[in-house]
Amino acid sequence: MVLSVVEKIETKASSRLKIARGRRWDHLELLERIDATGSITAAASAMGMSYKAAWEAVEAVNNLAEHPLVERKTGGQKGGGTTLTVYGRRLVGAYRRLEQEREQVLKKLAEVMDDFDEYYHLVRRFDMKTSARNQYFGKVRSIKLGQINAEVVLDIGGGDVLAAVITNESVAHLGLKVGCEAYALIKAPWVIVTTSDGFKTSARNELHGTVVRCQEGAVNSEIIIELAGGKTVVAIVTNDSVRSLGLKAGVKACALIKASHVILAVNA
Repeated sequence: MVLSVVEKIETKASSRLKIARGRRWDHLELLERIDATGSITAAASAMGMSYKAAWEAVEAVNNLAEHPLVERKTGGQKGGGTTLTVYGRRLVGAYRRLEQEREQVLKKLAEVMDDFDEYYHLVRRFDMKTSARNQYFGKVRSIKLGQINAEVVLDIGGGDVLAAVITNESVAHLGLKVGCEAYALIKAPWVIVTTSDGFKTSARNELHGTVVRCQEGAVNSEIIIELAGGKTVVAIVTNDSVRSLGLKAGVKACALIKASHVILAVNA
């Protein structure tokens, strides 16, 4: 189970987070530093990352895992902090062992194939890349075929599901079947945020949670909602909406996502 999570993170487009000045940071090193310091602020500082970039990296790997890798601690003598879960520590250990084995394999291949390095870098270009801020990994729970389109329901863990409407042709092209693994991609501007309950909406997906961060810009704000299972949803809303909804850390909120705005992908 832990190894499967390692593979998901490794094949993910941003398995190494791109930061300013083009430098690339290792997600696993960040997790190790969080585990050692008990603080995401200290871990980010040690790696020369911003606090925001560090949290984005943590949220990215958390959303791809079956269980949370990082958890917030509140209260206590030190006022709380951030730590790895047992599952997170096992993941880091498995990844580091896999890295060691991979380096040995690449070294052996380079010894027997003179131009191996050239072709290896070419193959790496084929890794999936996406600008979608919200990326989740799950298993197909159900597929309902229509005349042209199909509704595919993906279980992303933590008691949450995402429904996507795609063409029947896409279902066949991706080889989707009940029980198979897939990724759900959702751009942050496509996420609608509400703090009201008990009203009807045409949005097929409703993900309930708590606002953990609000990053205000000149016109829009980035809102991060943490779901009960530990995954997060990122939404881009206007600053006026932030004020009218009273959005801030600790406020209960719901992310509404139309099924037509959920993109599905699978490993080739």
